Amino acid sequence: MDRIRIRGGRPLTGRIEISGAKNSALKLMAASLLTEGALVLSRMPRLADTRFLGQLLAHLGAGVEEQDGAKLSIHAAAITDPFAPYDLVRKMRASFNVLGPLLAREGRAKVSLPGGCAIGARPVNLHLEALEALGAQIELEEGYVIAKAPSGGLTGGRVTFPMVSVGATEHAMLAAVLAKGETVLENCAREPEIADLAGCLNAMGAQVEGAGDAVIRIQGVDRLHGADWTVTPDRIETGTYAIAAAAVAGGDVTLAGAEAGHNGALWRALEKAGAKVETAGDGVRVSRSGALKAVDIDTAPYPGFPTDLQAQFMALMAVAEGASIIRETIFENRFMHVPELSRLGAKIQVHGNEAVVRGPATLKGAPVMATDLRASVSLVIAGLAAEGDTIVNRIYHLDRGFERLEEKLSACGAEIIRESE
Repeated sequence: MDRIRIRGGRPLTGRIEISGAKNSALKLMAASLLTEGALVLSRMPRLADTRFLGQLLAHLGAGVEEQDGAKLSIHAAAITDPFAPYDLVRKMRASFNVLGPLLAREGRAKVSLPGGCAIGARPVNLHLEALEALGAQIELEEGYVIAKAPSGGLTGGRVTFPMVSVGATEHAMLAAVLAKGETVLENCAREPEIADLAGCLNAMGAQVEGAGDAVIRIQGVDRLHGADWTVTPDRIETGTYAIAAAAVAGGDVTLAGAEAGHNGALWRALEKAGAKVETAGDGVRVSRSGALKAVDIDTAPYPGFPTDLQAQFMALMAVAEGASIIRETIFENRFMHVPELSRLGAKIQVHGNEAVVRGPATLKGAPVMATDLRASVSLVIAGLAAEGDTIVNRIYHLDRGFERLEEKLSACGAEIIRESE
């Protein structure tokens, strides 16, 4: 099993190319099941999660081909069997989102429940209730969702989500584009990935309006066609490298290809902490010269502070002057990185969904263990700021969401290498 070794204390300076958004790419891949034509996705991140979903799509009958220039072609000319087994779905939670497209196109589907997750239960009831509002008949049997559409196919309906859910909003969109009549989705998630999915679906011939707002209206169409689409830049990767640039005084990194408007809450927090954030010609430039100051954050649905940047920001606050309060309002169990950050010398106390970080701590390298994707990269950031060597174990978590992380950081002056145990 691989691990990452970091020798800290060196500021990051240079340029990092931002990849396509993992959280968007996965749903765009699922959208390929809605058409007999080929969907060609550019700026595709090469990640463990996209490979896992590619394997599932191939199992369902799609041709999946990686092309030069970070392109992926998916051609689901025919669905051989609308069955997504546990062994494939369990590897990556977003695989569950093939249910809606299969149901909309084939009229039936059997998909394994994704189960729990290291950062909380994350139930799928909102997904299933949305599909039922479109006329689906759903049964749960031995860990599988067995779904059937009426003989005439899914029909448009009104779905009011009781809470904001990115996954449920996207799943309802994927099913509703082929439903007959109009579907109205209320209390929708507003993340940029929602708008990216809508843009791709519309390029395939769908009629989706309002994506990025609380209410989305979809006029169902009889069929979709193939299309070419470029995945939106990854705002979480952008934010992660921005935080890394601020972790050591002297950092100055241009995040090429980043969409500045997607990370407003983070930019405000970084500027309060003492970093400088400015738009560059083709992205965002983040630099830090003086000391960091403690900043309080509360995670919140977009456009609030992203839960997927909470762990990274906590690592930054460990070396800031003063006490910062970090409140996690989205997921339970998302402070599992705290004990590992503490091993490096961070001073953090957790009370329920609230963590108090007191700094500046003198971080010193030590062996640490990743618990999930975002926690693992927070340990990398802490390692960049620590004295001596930090060894991050269980980095398969990192490979799920960060493309060529060591290469990108090394190009900016970090001493970071991957080792095989």
